[in-house]
Amino acid sequence: MFWLLTAVLLVVGIYLLSGIVRRKRLEKFGEQGTIAPLMEGYSSVRSVVRLGFFCVAVSLMVCALARPQVGSKLREVTVSGGELMLAVDVSNSMLAQDFAPNRLERTKYAIGRLLDESEHDRVGLVVFAGDAYVQLPITADYTVAKSFVDAISPSMVSRQGTAIGKAIDVAASGFSSSETSSKAIILVTDGENHEDDAISAARRAAERGITIYTIGIGTPQGAPIEIGGELMKDERGEMVVSKLDETTLQRIAAETDGAYVRSTAQSVGLAEIVGEIRRSTEGEHTAMMFDQWGEMYAWFLGAGLIFLLAGWGLSERASARLIR
Repeated sequence: MFWLLTAVLLVVGIYLLSGIVRRKRLEKFGEQGTIAPLMEGYSSVRSVVRLGFFCVAVSLMVCALARPQVGSKLREVTVSGGELMLAVDVSNSMLAQDFAPNRLERTKYAIGRLLDESEHDRVGLVVFAGDAYVQLPITADYTVAKSFVDAISPSMVSRQGTAIGKAIDVAASGFSSSETSSKAIILVTDGENHEDDAISAARRAAERGITIYTIGIGTPQGAPIEIGGELMKDERGEMVVSKLDETTLQRIAAETDGAYVRSTAQSVGLAEIVGEIRRSTEGEHTAMMFDQWGEMYAWFLGAGLIFLLAGWGLSERASARLIR
């Protein structure tokens, strides 16, 4: 909204233009030195002050449009809900198009929908390919979470591959130290693990009381991978086809008493898993929240109106009493 402050330049431009038009009209009557005595009471200073009032009025009204707010205090609240760590596969195989527009974009859309409907859960985000990183620590700020989800892309992890085991270990270490809230990892991948022992990582997570739910996105028949408009090929020049590996994902979920869901054209399965988690677990955690946001726009709007009325009420000519 502050770009509207350029309107002040428009006000100044109109003032200068009107001054030019006025001078040209006066020149039709005679030279300035001759007609000046006939303009008794006219003050150029008043004209400039009037312009200043209008500029201040416009600036204050723009500030009002920007809706300034003040958070009066932070408060700690206790809310129900668990902690969910989303581990999203960003390897090149997630660009396969057996799900439109591709597996990764479909996953991002499902996560965005989930965040729109979430209220109490705290969420975090891990991205992985040949390596794994915490992209977003556990948070209750869904607006920030959505911005991080929108930015997910295969370029986030330079090393290609699918290190599911490392993704589980990184996600498991990203939870808070709270012992009261439930903790769950939701792993979204095509299941083609090429790097490590994912089953052992799942056992380590189970020992820490973490449940893993797995979502297989893709089809057993597979689909080619398109990168930059070209189909991906192996070292022999043959087209690479990425297929869903359900066996690995089923075993990971079973190790932690979780569940496995295969995505369909209608649903990735994320909402169904989160619904099941909420029904089967209860937990509470604390969160810091701003309380009593104060709207300040009325002050700026009121001050702007005062300056606007003052500008309109201020004449460029002094009153007859002041002239005498």
